[in-house]
Amino acid sequence: MSRRAGSAGTNGTNGTTTLAFVESPVQLLNVLEWAHTRGVGAGAGGASAGAGAPGAGGSGAEASGGKLTLVVLSPTDPMTRGQLRRMAELARQEGHEVRWEEARGGAAAPFQTIGGLAGMLRRAPRVVLGDPFSRYVQLLLTITRARDLVVVDDGTATMEFVAQLARGERLVRWHRKGGRPGPRDLLFAPVASSARRRLTPGEDRRVEIFSSMPMEETPAGVTVTSNTFAWTRTRFGPPRVTKGADMVGTSLVETGVVDADRYVAAVRTLARTHGAARYFAHRRESTEKLHRLAVETGLEIVRPDLPLELIARRGPIGRTILSFPSTVVHTLPLALAGTEVRVAVCDIDPSWLTQNASPRAQGFLSGVTGSARDVHRLAAVGVG
Repeated sequence: MSRRAGSAGTNGTNGTTTLAFVESPVQLLNVLEWAHTRGVGAGAGGASAGAGAPGAGGSGAEASGGKLTLVVLSPTDPMTRGQLRRMAELARQEGHEVRWEEARGGAAAPFQTIGGLAGMLRRAPRVVLGDPFSRYVQLLLTITRARDLVVVDDGTATMEFVAQLARGERLVRWHRKGGRPGPRDLLFAPVASSARRRLTPGEDRRVEIFSSMPMEETPAGVTVTSNTFAWTRTRFGPPRVTKGADMVGTSLVETGVVDADRYVAAVRTLARTHGAARYFAHRRESTEKLHRLAVETGLEIVRPDLPLELIARRGPIGRTILSFPSTVVHTLPLALAGTEVRVAVCDIDPSWLTQNASPRAQGFLSGVTGSARDVHRLAAVGVG
């Protein structure tokens, strides 16, 4: 394990261990992309060590070399756990160390997990995290003394995180914003505020955001680095492209944003209009909803065992990929660069939103679609 951060030359040397905390397969994928870009880890290309050492005048974006330990804060959802295990195996194949934590395995699990990680956190000069909104991650941020913090994409939530950080707002997920803070929110508020302060660059702390998402506002002093999915394109594909269309599922129903009946009707109309045959389910979609989709639309429901960027890159994949506003409208064009696959995104009609949807939901979803590059925009379909 590396020495504590603080002395020049510690960061970026071969003895340094970067700690990364992930809770989803996409976060883990984006840590692998970051490591590939930085030359971190045995399988990352052996970039030269020493750049960006503390006190050396370099930015966190220049830091390279060293080792990577991925800490998986495992959720309880079976689909997510399955994808995480597959991604963890890919990380090991790249030469990275993976530490699997049953972080939610009972009432005592969080205390045991945080206690077991405290020493590593205090020693690590660089920490990478995938979800700054996570209470688990926010708790861990109160322990770390790292001088380099890196936030990798956790999907479209990254866009909201960057905007909130730039405006000095409290960190709240976009689909919850607008509601009153609950008792747990108020109890956790001091920790969340501390996490936001630690994610703000300072004289002795550098913050990097590694993202494929568009950034309207960039917080002062934060380094933003583009994720081009170079590792994915190097490791997989190019895919075999079929003549038909595939559809990408979303968890907007499960998060209470979109009405289930409207969603099913929209999927049915899109599938019929574009000749889609397969529906790639989001890992958080409910079994009941997927069964209903299969019965009412005739689509073949596919439960991917890896993030869709890797599934699409491995192929076979349809010539057209249909999606609602989501992360993949930004990431798939990058992962599939150089292929003939077209990504088409269908807008969410305001009438599809539930009464409980955040007041910001429509504007946020429109922004996700409108800011996507290299996609074909479809008007919202009539669901009658």
